[in-house]
Amino acid sequence: MASAEVTIYGAGIFGLSIAWACQQRGAQVRVIDPGGPGAGSSGGIVGALAPHVPENWNEKKAFQLDSLVMAQAFWDEVDTASGLSAGYARTGRVQPIPDDRSLERAHQRTAGATSLWQGQATWEVTQNPPGSITPASPTGWYIFDTLSARLHPRRACESLASALRARGGEVIPDGPAHGHVIHATGAAGLIELSKDRPRMIGNGVKGQAALLDFDAKTAPQLFVDGLHIVPHADGTTAIGSTSERDYTSPDSTDALLDVRIEDARTALPELRNAKVIERWAGLRPRSRSRAPMLGAHPLRAGEYIANGGFKIGFGMAPKVAQVMADLVLEGQDRIPDGFKPDANL
Repeated sequence: MASAEVTIYGAGIFGLSIAWACQQRGAQVRVIDPGGPGAGSSGGIVGALAPHVPENWNEKKAFQLDSLVMAQAFWDEVDTASGLSAGYARTGRVQPIPDDRSLERAHQRTAGATSLWQGQATWEVTQNPPGSITPASPTGWYIFDTLSARLHPRRACESLASALRARGGEVIPDGPAHGHVIHATGAAGLIELSKDRPRMIGNGVKGQAALLDFDAKTAPQLFVDGLHIVPHADGTTAIGSTSERDYTSPDSTDALLDVRIEDARTALPELRNAKVIERWAGLRPRSRSRAPMLGAHPLRAGEYIANGGFKIGFGMAPKVAQVMADLVLEGQDRIPDGFKPDANL
């Protein structure tokens, strides 16, 4: 019997991950993107794979937990097949606690993590967080969780594309679609869906980030006053990002990024003299529900959509790939109701 064929429009993290999961199940895959792998927001530089807080549990947080736990095996297989490194490591995350009220909530969440994370990770309140870099804390206390991980987004997309090609898949700029068709076209796809509708289905939120020449590759990532500071395996450190609804140019950086760079240097004085080696900007796809949009395409009969991975796309990708392969290849719908396109219509 001939193997199934799958065509995916969009070589961002969702498109490439779904292609990989389908290929692993024997499908012939073709990924089409005129910009190449990681041309949109998936080609960024931050790569903070961080969980939601362990409280007010819901299907989105449970899905994310499963995906973050799956990530090590997922990226190990991809890197082995490609011969490249996505820079993945579950190094954890340190967060300074700013005040007594936040300290009380942090202690409460320790119990929540024990119950909800089911021994797969820990959430600790400590005065002595691990790692070689530690920002100041107004209370002297920190949160350290062992669920957070990091990777280099652009390199992760390159590793996935190379893995697909190494096993006979295609990642090409243009060509005809064959077999099952999935649209994973990011912000452009959400904006297209929102045209001529009474309310927005999704849009793009601009983010700006910077990459610094600072080597702390074994340290946990930091989260300080809404700013991610992420040491990468290649000896660089990323900071970001902004979240901009109003913007003139979606892919250019400006003074807002300068503010974020200064915030990072204030939070972590070790960065004061670190050279900025890259500035990045791009549009991240945000669905109206803020959850990934997965399932039957609302406008294209018989086709599928995988979009809306706003801020959590890389962390969600391993399980998004799994449930989309379940749906497309096996007809098994394991997608949470809140992730289905109807939740945004």
